Amino acid sequence: MDYDPRAYEPAAVTVDIVALTIRDGALHVLLVERGEEPFLGRLALPGGFVRSSRDAAGRLRGETLDQAAVRELAEETGLRPGHARLRRVHLEQLATYSAVDRDPRMRVFSVAYLALAADLPDPVAGGDAAAAAWVPVGETRRLAFDHAAILADGLERARAKLEYTPLATSFVGPEFTIAELRAVYAAVWGVDPHAGNFHRKVLSVPGFVVDLDTVTSRGGERGGRRSRIYKAGDATLLHPAILRPSGGES
Repeated sequence: MDYDPRAYEPAAVTVDIVALTIRDGALHVLLVERGEEPFLGRLALPGGFVRSSRDAAGRLRGETLDQAAVRELAEETGLRPGHARLRRVHLEQLATYSAVDRDPRMRVFSVAYLALAADLPDPVAGGDAAAAAWVPVGETRRLAFDHAAILADGLERARAKLEYTPLATSFVGPEFTIAELRAVYAAVWGVDPHAGNFHRKVLSVPGFVVDLDTVTSRGGERGGRRSRIYKAGDATLLHPAILRPSGGES
């Protein structure tokens, strides 16, 4: 070794997770109450430091960013990292946050992730969290660190991706009605698309949904009519896109 590691400023890498789901028709985000300083008692996004260590031979070992994100999400949901319900979670990198003063302890770079799921259990506090809960996105206040900005970025990513990808199907089960899919758009966008227009738009997008040729009374339209059942198709992009309402009908 021809250099002194002590000559370099210490820095660390964390992962923070914007985990979104829909409960009682409203979009919720997973938040934890910090159980230690800094920001003791404040709400924050779940996350933590990326783990690394050295083995007996001095070789550096540790987890990747993706592995750290899965571990943190598993800790807060009480599910094993390989659990089937976690495997159904849509997980993607959101952005990297690097403001010099974002963490008072030291220079910390955070790689944020966006996690979307139709069905995750009530959370359990893990790591340095004192408590954890699903919180309606409109009721988040005074988040620790720069987590308010990270949450805002995650919400905008999710809202935008609903327009041009089949991401909305991550919030419903394997089989769903058009009304249930529209409820996802309404919850994430914060505005309810026009039912008839939405139905026509969904069915006009090649590969978005597949008609299973069966009906159900679940999620039916007004008047008690039975609704057709669909599953997600094989499309990766929606063309034409399903755009957010801009003041008029969608």
